[in-house]
Amino acid sequence: MKVSVSILKSNRSNEETLKKINLTNADYIHLDVMDNTFVDNASLTNEEIIKLFKDTIQPMDIHLMVNHPKSYVDALKNLNVNDFIFPVEILGDKKELINYIHELGFKVGLSINPDTKVSIIRPYLEYVDIVLIMGVNPGFGGQPLIPSTTMKIHELNYLRSINDYNYIMSFDGGVNSSTINLLKGLDMVVSGSYVCLGEDYQENINKLR
Repeated sequence: MKVSVSILKSNRSNEETLKKINLTNADYIHLDVMDNTFVDNASLTNEEIIKLFKDTIQPMDIHLMVNHPKSYVDALKNLNVNDFIFPVEILGDKKELINYIHELGFKVGLSINPDTKVSIIRPYLEYVDIVLIMGVNPGFGGQPLIPSTTMKIHELNYLRSINDYNYIMSFDGGVNSSTINLLKGLDMVVSGSYVCLGEDYQENINKLR
């Protein structure tokens, strides 16, 4: 199980949180980018993100919770990025955006919100590298996991196996040492408050694995 650590909710400054993550063997640093439109919250500006993350050790797992992801991809593409993930719920040509990100040399993911059915994301599964299942309504850290969202793990696992798709499955929201047993079948989890509100980041990462 890979672990991507989010800085969305921490009891330290972003700089101190990032330093502590960089001292661990976390697989990725998860960054939530929000525009106060797709979700009712705003994140750092692109300029602030570039300044903060320009020297990160772990590759970045960037979740663009925005209505117009392409401009953010263009702004952040020179960071140490592994993948860009955007919501399946946005309007516009998602296949075109998937192709554009792939052409830049990055992996591409689609996220699916708690109330969105798997059937909505199904037409894109053969083209993406990652499916990010949202276990909470996006926008704010520290929310409890919505139990019904775990059923999507089984659905997406089944679709992957019968169609020979190559995406990995990730899960974001309410991930901690108590809920991890509900998340069997995943390839990766995203954890923010569980890791970053603790004292020993590495110990908490190990517990999730």
